[in-house]
Amino acid sequence: MINHSGFLHARALDGQGGAAALSWPEAQSWTSDAGPLWLHLNFESSEVPKWLEQCSGLNRIAIAGLLAEDTRPHALTRGSNLLLVLRGVNLNPGEDPDDMVSIRLWTDGQRLISTQRRSLQSTGDILDSLDEGEGAENIPSLLLDWIDALTWRMNDTIAQSEDIVLGLEERILAGETQGLRGALQRLRKQSIVLRRYLSPQREAMNRLIAEPLEWLDEMHRLRLREITDRLIRYIEDLDQITDRAAVAQDELMNRLSEQLNQRMYVLSIVAALFLPLGFFTGLMGINVGGMPGVDNPHAFWLVTGLCAAVLIALSLVFRAKRWF
Repeated sequence: MINHSGFLHARALDGQGGAAALSWPEAQSWTSDAGPLWLHLNFESSEVPKWLEQCSGLNRIAIAGLLAEDTRPHALTRGSNLLLVLRGVNLNPGEDPDDMVSIRLWTDGQRLISTQRRSLQSTGDILDSLDEGEGAENIPSLLLDWIDALTWRMNDTIAQSEDIVLGLEERILAGETQGLRGALQRLRKQSIVLRRYLSPQREAMNRLIAEPLEWLDEMHRLRLREITDRLIRYIEDLDQITDRAAVAQDELMNRLSEQLNQRMYVLSIVAALFLPLGFFTGLMGINVGGMPGVDNPHAFWLVTGLCAAVLIALSLVFRAKRWF
């Protein structure tokens, strides 16, 4: 018996876009004559592995795939059975989108068993459509609806990243530099992590299209191709975001380097102007006998005027050489 934390929900599809919610005892007593079944479990519950091994009827490979801790997207078929592992952006409150959530699916076209550790909003989308009577009519359509929702949920995150990199580029062109390095680094990290999982997910989709599963008809494969094309566009957008962020970071570093060079240039000019004056005043300030002007009440102003004249002369020389 799976406890409440392990059994998330079960839906018996009615073939007309709706589904009946089943309790755990009802899901256990399900047979193929009762129509398509979707069973969703939390594999962190200690009861889930026991049920999968003892009561599910799945082979070892399928069970291992449904219980795997760390997974990359992939598709594996054997006969009419499909094991599919996918990832979706983490849109849970307070979470980072690049901390992608994995979903594990097994189906034979009549029954779909899925496991998760963290929730996905795309799962809620599918449940809502079934509860409203506007969902899938069978398991293949349910699988495609889920993949479609999982992919569509990436759109807002990628579009937001594009807006962020555009805003950062505009700020850099406007001469702002404060706090931009950290923002660019976070954006690049998020794009790279998202692409890390979306690339194998694309390969998993391509393999699913090519596999000769008897319960996937030509219309299903056409829809899978459309979803895969959209996923490819997202990957291309992520590549573009990463490249633009890298170019923006280079431009930011160039501007920071230019600002530093300008400050060092000004300091060098000031040092060059006052270096001879410092030497002259130091020479005149030594405390030994025979210093000229010691007894002259106007000697201080004469020395001050001489320093001012030297400063003006050096400024004119630097101006003539176009050093500033």
